[in-house]
Amino acid sequence: MSAQPTDSIPVDPASGLPGYIAIEGPIGVGKTTLAKRLAESFAYPLLLEPSTENPFLDRFYREGRRHALPTQLFFLLHRAQQIAQVRDDLLGSVLVADFLIEKDRLFAELNLDENELELYDRIQDSLDLKPPSPDLVVYLQAPVSVLLRRIRQRGIGFEQQMDANYLTALCVAYTEFFHYYDQAPLLIVNAANVDFGNDQHFDSLVERMADMEGTRQYFNPDPTLL
Repeated sequence: MSAQPTDSIPVDPASGLPGYIAIEGPIGVGKTTLAKRLAESFAYPLLLEPSTENPFLDRFYREGRRHALPTQLFFLLHRAQQIAQVRDDLLGSVLVADFLIEKDRLFAELNLDENELELYDRIQDSLDLKPPSPDLVVYLQAPVSVLLRRIRQRGIGFEQQMDANYLTALCVAYTEFFHYYDQAPLLIVNAANVDFGNDQHFDSLVERMADMEGTRQYFNPDPTLL
Protein backbone atom coordinates (compact mmCIF):
# COMPACT_ATOMS: atom_id res chain seq x y z
CA MET A 1 0.00 0.00 0.00
CA SER A 2 1.36 3.45 -0.83
CA ALA A 3 1.59 5.81 2.10
CA GLN A 4 2.67 8.78 0.01
CA PRO A 5 0.29 11.76 -0.15
CA THR A 6 -0.82 13.04 -3.52
CA ASP A 7 -1.03 16.64 -4.65
CA SER A 8 -4.81 16.62 -4.63
CA ILE A 9 -5.74 14.54 -1.58
CA PRO A 10 -4.62 15.20 2.03
CA VAL A 11 -3.33 11.95 3.54
CA ASP A 12 -3.11 10.86 7.17
CA PRO A 13 0.56 9.93 7.78
CA ALA A 14 -0.31 7.14 10.22
CA SER A 15 -2.60 5.21 7.87
CA GLY A 16 -1.57 6.37 4.40
CA LEU A 17 -5.25 7.02 3.69
CA PRO A 18 -7.15 10.26 3.04
CA GLY A 19 -8.08 12.00 6.27
CA TYR A 20 -11.86 12.41 5.90
CA ILE A 21 -13.45 9.49 4.01
CA ALA A 22 -17.15 9.31 3.15
CA ILE A 23 -18.63 5.99 1.98
CA GLU A 24 -21.77 6.20 -0.17
CA GLY A 25 -24.12 4.06 -2.21
CA PRO A 26 -27.65 2.63 -2.17
CA ILE A 27 -29.17 0.61 0.64
CA GLY A 28 -27.59 -2.84 1.02
CA VAL A 29 -24.39 -2.08 -0.90
CA GLY A 30 -22.09 -2.36 2.14
CA LYS A 31 -21.48 1.26 3.23
CA THR A 32 -21.68 0.69 6.96
CA THR A 33 -19.71 -2.57 6.87
CA LEU A 34 -16.87 -0.88 5.01
CA ALA A 35 -16.96 2.26 7.16
CA LYS A 36 -16.83 0.23 10.38
CA ARG A 37 -13.93 -1.88 9.16
CA LEU A 38 -11.95 1.16 8.03
CA ALA A 39 -12.54 2.84 11.39
CA GLU A 40 -11.53 -0.28 13.31
CA SER A 41 -8.49 -1.03 11.15
CA PHE A 42 -7.02 2.48 11.11
CA ALA A 43 -8.35 3.95 14.39
CA TYR A 44 -10.50 6.54 12.62
CA PRO A 45 -13.45 8.12 14.41
CA LEU A 46 -16.70 6.75 12.95
CA LEU A 47 -19.80 8.73 12.01
CA LEU A 48 -22.84 6.63 11.07
CA GLU A 49 -26.14 7.43 9.45
CA PRO A 50 -28.90 7.39 12.11
CA SER A 51 -31.22 5.00 10.27
CA THR A 52 -32.19 2.96 13.32
CA GLU A 53 -32.86 6.16 15.29
CA ASN A 54 -35.38 7.58 12.83
CA PRO A 55 -38.85 6.83 14.26
CA PHE A 56 -40.55 7.47 10.91
CA LEU A 57 -38.44 5.21 8.73
CA ASP A 58 -40.28 1.98 9.50
CA ARG A 59 -43.62 3.60 8.63
CA PHE A 60 -42.15 5.05 5.44
CA TYR A 61 -41.06 1.60 4.20
CA ARG A 62 -44.38 0.01 5.24
CA GLU A 63 -46.82 2.67 4.10
CA GLY A 64 -44.90 4.76 1.62
CA ARG A 65 -44.92 8.36 0.59
CA ARG A 66 -47.28 9.77 3.24
CA HIS A 67 -44.51 9.35 5.83
CA ALA A 68 -41.75 10.66 3.55
CA LEU A 69 -41.70 14.26 4.80
CA PRO A 70 -41.17 13.57 8.52
CA THR A 71 -38.66 10.88 7.58
CA GLN A 72 -36.63 13.33 5.52
CA LEU A 73 -36.90 16.16 8.05
CA PHE A 74 -35.62 13.90 10.82
CA PHE A 75 -32.55 13.08 8.73
CA LEU A 76 -32.07 16.75 7.78
CA LEU A 77 -32.14 18.00 11.38
CA HIS A 78 -29.90 15.18 12.51
CA ARG A 79 -27.47 16.12 9.73
CA ALA A 80 -27.30 19.67 11.09
CA GLN A 81 -26.13 18.26 14.43
CA GLN A 82 -23.61 15.99 12.73
CA ILE A 83 -22.17 18.86 10.68
CA ALA A 84 -21.68 20.82 13.90
CA GLN A 85 -19.91 17.81 15.41
CA VAL A 86 -17.59 17.47 12.42
CA ARG A 87 -16.77 21.18 12.49
CA ASP A 88 -16.18 21.42 16.23
CA ASP A 89 -14.54 18.10 17.08
CA LEU A 90 -13.15 16.40 14.00
CA LEU A 91 -12.29 18.96 11.35
CA GLY A 92 -8.60 18.81 10.53
CA SER A 93 -8.33 15.32 11.92
CA VAL A 94 -9.38 11.92 10.55
CA LEU A 95 -12.91 10.61 10.11
CA VAL A 96 -14.81 7.92 8.24
CA ALA A 97 -18.57 8.26 7.65
CA ASP A 98 -21.07 5.91 6.01
CA PHE A 99 -22.87 8.78 4.30
CA LEU A 100 -22.32 11.99 2.38
CA ILE A 101 -24.34 14.82 3.84
CA GLU A 102 -25.20 16.34 0.46
CA LYS A 103 -26.99 13.18 -0.68
CA ASP A 104 -30.01 14.00 1.52
CA ARG A 105 -31.30 16.08 -1.35
CA LEU A 106 -31.27 12.96 -3.54
CA PHE A 107 -33.72 11.20 -1.21
CA ALA A 108 -35.85 14.32 -0.82
CA GLU A 109 -36.31 14.65 -4.59
CA LEU A 110 -37.08 10.95 -4.91
CA ASN A 111 -39.65 10.73 -2.10
CA LEU A 112 -41.33 14.12 -1.65
CA ASP A 113 -44.06 15.75 -3.70
CA GLU A 114 -43.68 19.29 -5.03
CA ASN A 115 -45.14 21.08 -1.99
CA GLU A 116 -43.25 18.92 0.49
CA LEU A 117 -40.00 19.50 -1.37
CA GLU A 118 -40.56 23.25 -1.27
CA LEU A 119 -41.05 23.08 2.52
CA TYR A 120 -37.99 20.84 2.86
CA ASP A 121 -35.90 23.35 0.90
CA ARG A 122 -37.10 26.26 3.04
CA ILE A 123 -36.14 24.44 6.22
CA GLN A 124 -32.79 23.38 4.78
CA ASP A 125 -32.03 26.96 3.68
CA SER A 126 -32.84 28.25 7.16
CA LEU A 127 -30.30 25.86 8.68
CA ASP A 128 -27.51 27.33 6.50
CA LEU A 129 -25.66 24.02 6.33
CA LYS A 130 -22.03 24.25 5.24
CA PRO A 131 -20.60 20.73 5.55
CA PRO A 132 -16.86 20.24 5.16
CA SER A 133 -15.88 18.37 2.01
CA PRO A 134 -14.41 14.87 2.40
CA ASP A 135 -10.87 14.20 1.24
CA LEU A 136 -12.24 11.12 -0.58
CA VAL A 137 -15.72 9.81 -1.40
CA VAL A 138 -16.01 6.06 -2.05
CA TYR A 139 -19.18 5.36 -4.06
CA LEU A 140 -20.19 1.68 -3.93
CA GLN A 141 -22.37 0.28 -6.73
CA ALA A 142 -24.17 -3.06 -7.14
CA PRO A 143 -27.14 -4.37 -9.18
CA VAL A 144 -30.59 -4.23 -7.62
CA SER A 145 -30.74 -8.03 -7.41
CA VAL A 146 -27.57 -8.03 -5.29
CA LEU A 147 -28.89 -5.25 -3.06
CA LEU A 148 -32.17 -7.09 -2.47
CA ARG A 149 -30.33 -10.30 -1.59
CA ARG A 150 -28.11 -8.52 0.91
CA ILE A 151 -31.07 -6.71 2.45
CA ARG A 152 -32.90 -10.01 2.95
CA GLN A 153 -29.80 -11.66 4.37
CA ARG A 154 -29.08 -9.02 6.99
CA GLY A 155 -32.70 -9.13 8.15
CA ILE A 156 -33.26 -5.59 9.42
CA GLY A 157 -37.00 -5.47 10.01
CA PHE A 158 -38.03 -2.17 8.44
CA GLU A 159 -35.93 -2.82 5.32
CA GLN A 160 -37.79 -6.02 4.45
CA GLN A 161 -40.68 -3.96 3.04
CA MET A 162 -38.47 -2.48 0.32
CA ASP A 163 -39.23 -3.52 -3.24
CA ALA A 164 -37.20 -3.70 -6.42
CA ASN A 165 -38.92 -0.69 -8.03
CA TYR A 166 -37.91 1.65 -5.21
CA LEU A 167 -34.34 0.33 -5.20
CA THR A 168 -34.13 0.73 -8.97
CA ALA A 169 -35.26 4.36 -8.75
CA LEU A 170 -32.79 4.93 -5.92
CA CYS A 171 -29.88 3.48 -7.91
CA VAL A 172 -30.76 5.68 -10.90
CA ALA A 173 -30.83 8.73 -8.61
CA TYR A 174 -27.44 7.82 -7.14
CA THR A 175 -25.95 7.36 -10.62
CA GLU A 176 -27.16 10.79 -11.71
CA PHE A 177 -26.01 12.42 -8.47
CA PHE A 178 -22.46 11.12 -8.77
CA HIS A 179 -22.29 11.73 -12.50
CA TYR A 180 -22.26 15.43 -11.69
CA TYR A 181 -20.56 15.29 -8.28
CA ASP A 182 -17.34 17.32 -8.15
CA GLN A 183 -17.04 18.44 -4.53
CA ALA A 184 -14.34 15.90 -3.61
CA PRO A 185 -12.19 13.18 -5.23
CA LEU A 186 -14.42 10.22 -6.08
CA LEU A 187 -13.58 6.51 -6.19
CA ILE A 188 -16.38 4.51 -7.86
CA VAL A 189 -16.33 0.84 -6.82
CA ASN A 190 -18.17 -2.09 -8.38
CA ALA A 191 -19.09 -3.83 -5.12
CA ALA A 192 -21.32 -6.52 -6.63
CA ASN A 193 -18.90 -9.35 -5.87
CA VAL A 194 -16.89 -7.77 -3.07
CA ASP A 195 -17.08 -8.92 0.56
CA PHE A 196 -15.65 -6.26 2.86
CA GLY A 197 -15.31 -8.87 5.58
CA ASN A 198 -12.82 -10.71 3.38
CA ASP A 199 -9.23 -9.63 4.11
CA GLN A 200 -8.07 -9.82 0.49
CA HIS A 201 -11.05 -7.86 -0.81
CA PHE A 202 -10.68 -5.23 1.92
CA ASP A 203 -6.92 -4.86 1.49
CA SER A 204 -7.28 -4.50 -2.27
CA LEU A 205 -9.74 -1.63 -1.87
CA VAL A 206 -7.62 0.05 0.82
CA GLU A 207 -4.63 -0.07 -1.50
CA ARG A 208 -6.64 1.62 -4.25
CA MET A 209 -7.86 4.27 -1.81
CA ALA A 210 -4.31 5.00 -0.66
CA ASP A 211 -3.10 5.28 -4.25
CA MET A 212 -5.98 7.51 -5.34
CA GLU A 213 -4.92 10.41 -7.55
CA GLY A 214 -6.95 12.96 -9.46
CA THR A 215 -10.63 13.73 -9.13
CA ARG A 216 -12.25 10.46 -10.27
CA GLN A 217 -11.19 6.84 -10.53
CA TYR A 218 -12.95 3.49 -11.00
CA PHE A 219 -12.28 0.20 -9.22
CA ASN A 220 -13.81 -2.88 -10.78
CA PRO A 221 -12.23 -5.80 -8.91
CA ASP A 222 -12.42 -9.40 -10.08
CA PRO A 223 -12.78 -11.45 -6.89
CA THR A 224 -11.14 -14.45 -8.56
CA LEU A 225 -7.96 -12.42 -8.99
CA LEU A 226 -7.82 -10.83 -5.53
